[in-house]
Amino acid sequence: MNPIKQIEKSFADSIQAKQDALSVIAGPISDAALLMTSSLLAGNKILSCGNGGSAADAQHFSSELLNRFERERQPLPAIALTTDSSTLTSIANDYDYSLIFSKQVRALSQADDILFIITTSGGSANIVQAMHAAHERNARIVALTGRDGGEVGALIQKNDIEIRVPGSSTARIQEVHLLVLHCLCELIDQQLLG
Repeated sequence: MNPIKQIEKSFADSIQAKQDALSVIAGPISDAALLMTSSLLAGNKILSCGNGGSAADAQHFSSELLNRFERERQPLPAIALTTDSSTLTSIANDYDYSLIFSKQVRALSQADDILFIITTSGGSANIVQAMHAAHERNARIVALTGRDGGEVGALIQKNDIEIRVPGSSTARIQEVHLLVLHCLCELIDQQLLG
């Protein structure tokens, strides 16, 4: 295929994925932003995690809260569980890779903190273990998923929120995930700053 035509197709597919997702995920995004803001106002924090591109998204989200999004404000307490290479590799080496997030959740989370999970498949063992740890600690979960939600979707409890992006293409789901992150940041800022 001609490179320009391929680029045009990728843009069109991305736009279509966002349009397809909008009616399904607008409500859960709004609910998640309200939950996150309430938690932050109560003195709690947001822990985020994911694998691969979703790890980068977890770090992106955390940095937008800690630093700023588009408006000046006080820093917000957010920790990406994907960034400490010594912790990640020691847990993976001494125990098991599936525990790299759950051990951190058990150490760092308190009741009513938010564990923000980002996963396209919903099936990663380390994400599932992090969910169990969060539930043990009475932390709330916001899960940004794709496809059918996987095991993560099945573990969502009544006090948790799942934002499930419809579709089957990992790339398109990740593109929608990034837009969701920015929507959350914008809504949190609006709720905090008016």
